[in-house]
Formats: sequence, structure tokens, C-alpha cells
Amino acid sequence: MNVLSHNFFKGLLILVPIVATIYTVYRVFLFIDGLLQIQLPDMEKPIPGVGFVVTIAIITLIGTFASNFFVKKLFDLTDRLFARLPLLKILYNSIKDLIGAFVGEKKQFDKPVIVTISPESNMKVIGFITRDSLDFLGIDDHVAVYIPQSYNFAGNLFLFPKAQVQPLSQDSSNVLTFLISGGISGIGNANAGKQIETR
Repeated sequence: MNVLSHNFFKGLLILVPIVATIYTVYRVFLFIDGLLQIQLPDMEKPIPGVGFVVTIAIITLIGTFASNFFVKKLFDLTDRLFARLPLLKILYNSIKDLIGAFVGEKKQFDKPVIVTISPESNMKVIGFITRDSLDFLGIDDHVAVYIPQSYNFAGNLFLFPKAQVQPLSQDSSNVLTFLISGGISGIGNANAGKQIETR
């Protein structure tokens, strides 16, 4: 029985990450493919995959022509319009800043740090500095640190004194993987799963 349960959990360990990854990619593919479905008159259903290719092509073309003077003016006009609408500006600016933080020219999640929660405690958290200066809040001796949550695409923003924040000499993508995976993947993966010795 122990052998059966061992093999079962071993199979789970192999299959679940593969199946979950394939399923996630499949759902993303279906979502993008459904944005611009193309259906020929003599066909009952849209051609699978064409919507995906067309969507990716349009996004790439927009990125290619974004530096064009007239296209840039059009996007700037749209940007100003969305930024002025009372309800939409909060949603638009939040999404724009979030996307820009990961893939824009001014990436924000590129300064991993380790923070001491309080001077009296040895407890530390890992995060990313998103603002070096908070003088607009009247606390210039603090920095803004974003702390992602493990196994979740969410997190919290904390303000810490600069003296409690220590830069990490690690690649930011490895640190983000380490945090989101709950410390299992990313930095020092070779040591993952080892028990901490306690006295």
C-alpha cells in the first residue's frame, strides 16, 4: 500500500505541473483566439487559431508603428482622454502602470530588497522597491516596497524606513519566482525542501 501511495503521489508531482501549465496556456490561447474570430461564409465554425494569430499580429503592428508621429499623436490623445474620465482613469492608469512595471521601458519590479520588519525583530520580508522617494507624502526617509503574495497574483505595498531596507544582489525575475512560489522555486532552488536545523 505504501508503494502504491508513493507512486500515486510521485505521479501527481509529475503530472499536475504539466497539466496545469498546458491547461493555463490553452485557456489563454482560447481567450486571445476568441477576441478576433474569423468565420468564412461556407464554414459552420470559426477557424481555430486564426483569431490568436491576428490578435498577436495586430498587437505587434501597433508596437511597431507606435513611434510613428501620427500614430503616437493618436495614442497620446486616447491616453489623455482616458486619463480625464472620472471612473475610467483609475482603472486605466492602474492597468497601464502595472503592465509598464513588468514589460515597459521603465520597469518597476527590478529592485529586489530584503526588509527587516522592525529593528527589535529578526523577521524579514522580501519585496521590490517601487518608489525611492516619498517626499510627496512628507516622509523622505522612507521607501515604498511592494510585497508579492505567494501562489497569488496580488500583494501589498508597505512604507519602510530606508535603514531597514537592504538591496538584494539577485536577478529580479528569480526573486519574483521565489516569492510567488512560496520559496520553493527561484533563488537557491538546489536547497529547496531541506529542513531547517533547530536546536
